[in-house]
Amino acid sequence: MAGRRVRRDGAYPPLLLAVCGAVALVTAVPLLFVVGYAVSVGWDEAWRLIVRPRVGELLVNTTELTLGCMLLCAVLGSAAAWLVHRTDLPGRKVWHVLLAAPLAVPAFVTSFGWVSVTGAVEGYGGALLIVTLAYYPLVYLPVAATLRGLDPALEETARSLGLGSWAVFARVVLPQLRPAVLGGALLVGLHLLAEFGALQMLRFPTFTTAIYDQYRSAYDAQAANMLAGVLVACCAVLLFAELRLRGRRRYARLGSGAARIAPPARLGLWSAPALLAVLGVVALALGVPLASLAHWLWVGASTAFPIETLLRTTGTALGLGVMAALVTTACALPVAWLAVRHRGRVASTLERSTYIGNSLPGIVVALALITVSIRFVQPAYQTTGLLLAAYMIMFLPRALVSVRAAIAQAQPVLDDVAHSLGAGTVATLRRVTLPLVAPGVAAGAALVFLAVVTELTATLLLSPTGTHTLATQFWSEVRDVDYGAAAPYAVLMVLISAPATYLLTATARRST
Repeated sequence: MAGRRVRRDGAYPPLLLAVCGAVALVTAVPLLFVVGYAVSVGWDEAWRLIVRPRVGELLVNTTELTLGCMLLCAVLGSAAAWLVHRTDLPGRKVWHVLLAAPLAVPAFVTSFGWVSVTGAVEGYGGALLIVTLAYYPLVYLPVAATLRGLDPALEETARSLGLGSWAVFARVVLPQLRPAVLGGALLVGLHLLAEFGALQMLRFPTFTTAIYDQYRSAYDAQAANMLAGVLVACCAVLLFAELRLRGRRRYARLGSGAARIAPPARLGLWSAPALLAVLGVVALALGVPLASLAHWLWVGASTAFPIETLLRTTGTALGLGVMAALVTTACALPVAWLAVRHRGRVASTLERSTYIGNSLPGIVVALALITVSIRFVQPAYQTTGLLLAAYMIMFLPRALVSVRAAIAQAQPVLDDVAHSLGAGTVATLRRVTLPLVAPGVAAGAALVFLAVVTELTATLLLSPTGTHTLATQFWSEVRDVDYGAAAPYAVLMVLISAPATYLLTATARRST
């Protein structure tokens, strides 16, 4: 393709390759730790720690909750997307924003909203309900985007061949939604395997809560590390299953011309039930947590609004978010540059290896860094640098995707033109390349920032003594059953997350 310079293996700039290799090595530390620890303890000891009744109970709980939540989210998210984007449901633009809005509320805040109102949600049934309400937007958004892009020509052809509405949906539309549904369900599963705060409040034990309890309460690092290995295996199984189910079918439209927007289906007498169903989902997923927060802000006997603590924890959370965004984006830039401008097997391998941390629960990343720092770099233990390293490992893919897309759109031929006009490397980078990739870099940094501001598990384990963020201070108050004192921290997290969630729906609202 014109304007592209693709280099073969062996033609990589040595310094760039070394930097990318270092980034990939750091992101692989948690996985290497889990594998290395399993090997070091020996097969007999590993088997003794794994084959226990407690591990079997945790495996059953984790599997039932993960599969149940993935299934419910797939059904709920797909049905909601269909009603909003393919029917004449009244107020579709408003419902689209409201259905995506639960993403602005961290799952542990949603759980807090329910638990502080009623204890009836504790256990499997309550956990399944609450995590489904917290995570269904991860399916809703990709399915909604796919539905907006489907060309109705295939559906019209199917109807002309005599198929009814349900047959057209099952045989034509649903197969085209499969990548979006499976991809969204995979995100739900990975988030749920990593979830700690919400399930701990709901008193539903899974591998993540057990690992935390083993490390914090029983101080049994050996058992915690082996449970972490089982949890990593669960993540691997989930990733492999999604890859197999996705298959290798092609879903791209190959014809010429632009795809048309499908006319909305008329609900008729079903308009009222559909509205009630959508309203019910929004009320349960968004209304209950926000109403609970408002209640505790208003009548909580222990709510004293400690302005100094609120300002300090907010400043700490924002500061860590900014630093993590800068560090993570700085690490993403060379990897993305290598992957786009110097394609090859080595570049592809290094890029893909950086996604490992994103598939590992935060508690596994934290345990790995704790053990490695104590054994090999003890001065790094309980430092801000170690916490930033954990954030980088966990959230690098969020920055990498945006930065890679931006670099791919900045054609190398523009650099060549600048060089031909006498501009040096630094001047070309400053005046040509950086302005072109800046929006993508900023978007990636923003995604990392928002993830860090509401991150709980790794921050609890790795933050230096005396360091408290909005999430950890909220958790401290919740542990003391001080709901009124916890509410202000939860509200601030929601307010910080809300603008990004709103922007996620902006493009879709304009096209609906």
